[in-house]
Amino acid sequence: MTCLRRVLPFCIAALLAMAGAPVRAEGTATGAVLVMNSNEATLSVIDLARRVELRRLPVLREPHHWALTPDGQDLLVGDTVANELIVLDPARFTIRRRVPVADPYQLGFSPDGKLLVVNALARAQVDVYEAGSYRLVKRFPLKSMPSHLAFSPDSGVVYVSLQGTDRLAAIDLRRMEPLWNAPVGRTPAGVMWLNGRVLVANMGSDDVSVVDPATGAVERRIRTGKGAHQLFLSPDGRLLYVNNRLDANGVSVLDAATLAPLRSYRLPGGPDDIAFAPDGHLWFTLRFANKVAVLDPASGQYETIAVGRSPHGIFLNPAAMVATSVAAR
Repeated sequence: MTCLRRVLPFCIAALLAMAGAPVRAEGTATGAVLVMNSNEATLSVIDLARRVELRRLPVLREPHHWALTPDGQDLLVGDTVANELIVLDPARFTIRRRVPVADPYQLGFSPDGKLLVVNALARAQVDVYEAGSYRLVKRFPLKSMPSHLAFSPDSGVVYVSLQGTDRLAAIDLRRMEPLWNAPVGRTPAGVMWLNGRVLVANMGSDDVSVVDPATGAVERRIRTGKGAHQLFLSPDGRLLYVNNRLDANGVSVLDAATLAPLRSYRLPGGPDDIAFAPDGHLWFTLRFANKVAVLDPASGQYETIAVGRSPHGIFLNPAAMVATSVAAR
């Protein structure tokens, strides 16, 4: 696996350093977290070390997810209802420009860095763009509610969960044509390529499906918790975290090699996305609590930080530089 795909949280600082981003400066704090507040049209900026919200950046309508460009130069945040990508400086979290894109709900760059795939959940389509120019290459109508995505390691295929039809779709990115569309579980969301298989978190059936990437056949299911929603691999590749948004014991931890359950963490409030901090703590967005949780995986203890309404995506940059003053709330 590439650096970006497997150990992204610990590679961001290196990418920014290669791009010429400064790490320390007088009057700045090193390390910050950006949170996408979907129902407030804002982005929260949090001091990584002090764990306090510094400010909120207004956006147009409804930010959800993000993607870091392969060269580490730009951070893209999808503003779905506004039909645009917000391009930010990932070192300072300042807005550089805006790019018109239809309903960018979930987005990701292919491992080879050549394509950007955007799931337009409300419009029931998947759009493939040329990376850098953001020129539309191909549009795939897919019913319905294309949600999350994952790529094959060779960049040849993208897999897209379809929440409205309980299916997973595979798209050939070389021929630009659909490969298959198969049932995987009720209300599928998070998708991940792991050990030669595609994993899908199913919110409606409270489990994770293990899918054959060539045929779409479900080989087995692992029950995790109520509202299984998202999948995250630990930076060392040994643990698989499954966020169960409707379960009081909201986080399941599986062995990444065998998918055997190892433990769970009590984390109410709708855990959704995760960012891994260099100190070993896990940062979660809590969709229903309007907070971010910072979890110590060794003890299971956590603290929370208030942010905007319905926090969704979360981007952590240990090399970010932001103003140290705390915004008045």
